[in-house]
Amino acid sequence: MLFKKKYSDFKSESLSIQTWRKFKNDKLAMFGLILVGLATFISILGYLITPDSTPYANDQKPELLIKKPGFETKILQVKKNDRFQHVNWFQNMLFGKVNEYTNIPYHSYSFSGFDIIVEEYTGNTPNNGTKIAFNLADVVYDVNLNSPIKNDSIQNKIEFYQLSTGEKLKLDVKQLQDEIEKNLLITKKYWLGTDLAGRDLLSRLMIGTRISLSVGFISVIISIFIGVLLGAIAGYYRGRLDDSIMWLINVVWSIPTLLLVIAITLVLGKGIMQVFIAVGLTMWVDVARLIRGQILSIREKEFVEAGRALGYKNMRIIIRHILPNVMGPVIVIATSNFASAILTEAGLSFLGIGAQPPTPSWGEMINSHRGYVLIDSAYLAFVPGVAIMILVLAFMLVGNGLRDALDSKTLDSKPIVGN
Repeated sequence: MLFKKKYSDFKSESLSIQTWRKFKNDKLAMFGLILVGLATFISILGYLITPDSTPYANDQKPELLIKKPGFETKILQVKKNDRFQHVNWFQNMLFGKVNEYTNIPYHSYSFSGFDIIVEEYTGNTPNNGTKIAFNLADVVYDVNLNSPIKNDSIQNKIEFYQLSTGEKLKLDVKQLQDEIEKNLLITKKYWLGTDLAGRDLLSRLMIGTRISLSVGFISVIISIFIGVLLGAIAGYYRGRLDDSIMWLINVVWSIPTLLLVIAITLVLGKGIMQVFIAVGLTMWVDVARLIRGQILSIREKEFVEAGRALGYKNMRIIIRHILPNVMGPVIVIATSNFASAILTEAGLSFLGIGAQPPTPSWGEMINSHRGYVLIDSAYLAFVPGVAIMILVLAFMLVGNGLRDALDSKTLDSKPIVGN
């Protein structure tokens, strides 16, 4: 009994378990991972959780331009006289949905006969806004304008045809007034205020998270695919093929990254998809150099020689035996490239050749409000700038944590040999 031990006491930890154990003990790396997870959560849910769920969070209200964080206003929702396509929750999450109501900020309202009269919000003291009258039925329902609304003064009812259903309705005025006061007169709060076009700044900031992460993810995928392919071929075959690939790497390396991205963007055209491709095509060089160096040091190992002796083809040796042993450093450089891609996209959008309005890119938001940095609304540019800084810092912390966790000097590492 004294010498009896469990099997698990003798079983060594796998490399993945060792790596995770070291990584989770790094508090800064875990903090960065939490931030990345939060940003990913926001970007995935997208329009489902944004205060403004219209496409690109682009609900503009010129009368509400540049309002301070925490600003509240009263809004009358007026039903639009249009037919709207049904949008399920998944489509709403990805693309948002067109608002079925016209939101009208108002200062005061009153009912007069068959109408509701609102004084538009101006923000002045006194307000002195324009007074607008809306028929009660036209506020609550999508009215078919080809069939005139009939106001019945005797029965105090309104008769009209609903556009979406074609149904004829005749409703009591008091019933419509109660519906408006209960559901269509709302108070909206802008937690981060509004921008130059009167749009909700928080909503655009949240959708901007999706743009930044998408650029980073797609660019890293492109760069890893090209970098691993060329680096593996150069490191394994060597000779003239290696010299040719290294010449290409050195040429691309000598061109400033931002200038190369700008050149590719100008050739492909402006737009967010062009940015994805342009950034990815300029980031593969680091991956290729790293993979080539790693494979040069591994290709003469015993397990590789054993593969050759068994008659395995070169591509099988590269894919099944060599690449699994060099993916650790690739993961580390991928996190660094992710951060670089976010910065590059923000820079391109700031210059006006990245994501185009109304796409809510953080760089474009900084560019649109850079003139307010020297006045009392500097937060309009600082908020997206801080968002960029936090997200880039998070990826760098994760990258540093992975670098330390994958350090071969502290891991009981053994070559990974495929079947």
